[in-house]
Amino acid sequence: MSNKLLVTIPTVKRRLISMVYETLLGFAVLFLPFLIFEVAVHGNHTPSLEHMRQALAFLVLGAYFIHQWSRDGQTLAMKTWRLKVVRPGHNHLSLQTAAVRYLLSWMWVLPALLLSLVLDLHRWQALGAVGAGILIWSLTAFLDQDRQFLHDKLTGTRLVQLPPPEKKKKAVPAV
Repeated sequence: MSNKLLVTIPTVKRRLISMVYETLLGFAVLFLPFLIFEVAVHGNHTPSLEHMRQALAFLVLGAYFIHQWSRDGQTLAMKTWRLKVVRPGHNHLSLQTAAVRYLLSWMWVLPALLLSLVLDLHRWQALGAVGAGILIWSLTAFLDQDRQFLHDKLTGTRLVQLPPPEKKKKAVPAV
């Protein structure tokens, strides 16, 4: 696909809706690894096992996103919403660029998670802090003329909206 087709900038709203879908798909990606982990630890919940669960989620999601972004620039949710992550002047994202983008993407929630830990917030308060963190990070798009989020600006990547697929013409039967 030519880079000339990749000039449309998706709206912030479209990208945020895609992220909601991405979150749901993330749970699906985590299901089997967590099932195996829970069977292996017999469902125990010690503090060290909780940290292992967090590390497992971080690594599995990282493998998923880094692989998808470096392979063709799209996850399943991004394909559904016709979004693609590109690096101008490059055919595809390198593994390194995709990995840095993944790490920086955690800035959507990491500051709020740390604040929740420091302030000892639980349940709804912690969820509210994460929601506020997501809202604040999404506002970084308005600091950029192309409405790119800060993690894309820092990695030199950008989200673009792909054109709708061409509709197949119905074959006219020969008479």
